[in-house]
Amino acid sequence: MTVHFIGAGPGAADLLTLRGRDILARCPVCLFAGSLVPRAMLDFCPVGARIVDTAPMSLDEIEAEFVAADAAGVDVARLHSGDLALYSAVAEQIRRLEARGIAYTLTPGVPAFAAAAAALGQELTLPEVAQSLVITRVAGRASAMPAGETLEGFGATGAMLAVHLAVHAIGEVVARLTPAYGAECPVAVVARASWADERVVRGTLGTIGGMLAGDPVERTAVIFVGWSLGARQGRESALYDAGYDRRFRPGSGARS
Repeated sequence: MTVHFIGAGPGAADLLTLRGRDILARCPVCLFAGSLVPRAMLDFCPVGARIVDTAPMSLDEIEAEFVAADAAGVDVARLHSGDLALYSAVAEQIRRLEARGIAYTLTPGVPAFAAAAAALGQELTLPEVAQSLVITRVAGRASAMPAGETLEGFGATGAMLAVHLAVHAIGEVVARLTPAYGAECPVAVVARASWADERVVRGTLGTIGGMLAGDPVERTAVIFVGWSLGARQGRESALYDAGYDRRFRPGSGARS
C-alpha cells in the first residue's frame, strides 16, 4: 500500500500532470483538499472510489484515513493544490506516514505562481532587469515567518517577488516594499489563476491598495512585485542570438 501525494496544480483540471491523472485513475481511495482542488479533477478517479474531502478534517482524521487504507491494503491518492514543494502541508503528513512505516510518493504539480505568470502573459525573469524570483509570504495565524526572511530583506535585493497567502494584507505588503522598490514599481495581483473566475489586477505599489479597496480579493491569489512586470522592451537573451556559440548551435564564436 502506498500514499501518493499529487500536486493538483493551480485549479484548472487539465493542468493536472499526466502522471498525476494516471495515479488517480488506479487508486481506490482519493483524499482531496476540497477548498482548493476542483471537483472536476475527481472525474479521473475510478468508479466506486472512496472520495474524501479533507477541507474540514484535522491532521489526526487524515492520518486515520491513511491507516484504514493501509489496513485494507489499498493505495491512496492525496490531492493537494498547486505544487507539493510550496506551502502544501505535506511535511507533517509524511512524518506520520514514516512513523507508521507506510510508503509514499510525491508527484509535482504546476505551481500557482507559474499559472499566475501565464495569466499575465509574460516571463518573470528578464535579462538585466530581474534574474531571481523570490517566493515568500507574510506571517499569519498558521505560522510566523523565520526571523531572517522579511519582505524588507528580499526587497533590498531588487528581485522579482511572488508573495503568496498575503492578499488580505495588501496594505502591509505595500508599506513594507515601497521603501525598497518605490511607489512606481509595477504590481500584479492574480486571483484564482487558471480557474473560470480568474482575475488579474495590475497597478503599482502606489496604486494597488486603492484599486483593491473597492473590490477586494480575499484569498487564493499571488502578488507579484518587480520591475520586469512593466518591461515590454529590453535586452534580448543571448540564448537565441545567432552569434552566440553554444553546444547545440555553433555560432560565430562571439559572445554577448
